[in-house]
Amino acid sequence: MQPPLRVGSSTLESLRRVLPGVFIAVILAILAKALAYELASGVAGFPRLPISPVMCAVVLGMLWRNTIGVPPWATEGLEWVMRGLLRTGIALVGLRLTLGGATAIAVTALPIVLICFCVALLGAAAISRTLSVPVRLAALLAVGTAVCGCTAVIAVAPAIRARNEETAFAITCVVLFGCVAMLSYPWLAAHFFSATPIYAGIFLGTAIHDTTQVIGAALIYSQQHAAPAALAAASVAKLLRNLSIVFLVPVAAWLARAHPQLGDVDPIATERAAHIPLVPLFVVGFVGCVILRTLGDALTHGSQLAGDWDQLMGAGQGASELFLICGMSAVGLSVSFTQMWRIGWRPLAAGFLVAILVGACSLSLTIATQRFLT
Repeated sequence: MQPPLRVGSSTLESLRRVLPGVFIAVILAILAKALAYELASGVAGFPRLPISPVMCAVVLGMLWRNTIGVPPWATEGLEWVMRGLLRTGIALVGLRLTLGGATAIAVTALPIVLICFCVALLGAAAISRTLSVPVRLAALLAVGTAVCGCTAVIAVAPAIRARNEETAFAITCVVLFGCVAMLSYPWLAAHFFSATPIYAGIFLGTAIHDTTQVIGAALIYSQQHAAPAALAAASVAKLLRNLSIVFLVPVAAWLARAHPQLGDVDPIATERAAHIPLVPLFVVGFVGCVILRTLGDALTHGSQLAGDWDQLMGAGQGASELFLICGMSAVGLSVSFTQMWRIGWRPLAAGFLVAILVGACSLSLTIATQRFLT
């Protein structure tokens, strides 16, 4: 009888460690939704400000982290929210798309994705060389900007024999400039693509670093402009970038072996990356949700079950939005201004310039594609 007791005790202990951080994230998400509603209603006689709940969640999280601080007992729960709840919300975004719609967006976005990918890699190499940024750190900044943010950095780090501090520096740059883009690019998208939310989504999906940041920016745009198509388009464009990690990691490993001067492998980074799949599970979940939506629409079309199916899809999309708002509050809680300044100006300058370069490339290509196709 002893093993079941140990299992139950272990489960309760895990819940005890996770729940405090989850509670903080949920509270911030509720406050963010309430604040967004009040701002949109013109609270206290102020002009109406249609601010997205996601933006409010990120800003509240950042203010909390850099004033009150995040207690150690909340860290594990916040990590679970960012890695579990947030990625589940991203996967559920697939319920907004059918295979036909996803394919059409992918065909339009693919040339932009490929060109931005090349610009990020080449631009990072040139800028980092000019600013004398170490080779391995430059490589991590490049893949973090070009592919899928923190996931790409952690996956590529052991392949290129990166030190643990170099990995941390690159992740910090990705978080910093990705969050800035997440909060600012939706306004840029509204200026250039107000009548075409699909292209707004493609721009956000190809210009911003991390998947969570892309989804956050797309949610901000979608909520403020009542344009859910932008969220679906941004998701497809970003997942196209994510898939490039499948071949990028082996190429990085081969290049590292060809340049032994890079140094020894960091055992901590190697152990951490050994548990990261080449294709993230939320990508598989997203594709699965797209297939489920496609099959469900086809099987229930014109039948008595169509109404129930639509309600089920609406509930799934509502859950996705709730998970994403909670997750983005946890993202805001992870941003420390103090840690940013410890990196040094050269890596920060390199990360900033690469981010601006990729954003400008994505914007110009998306505008050109929109004009050519419409």
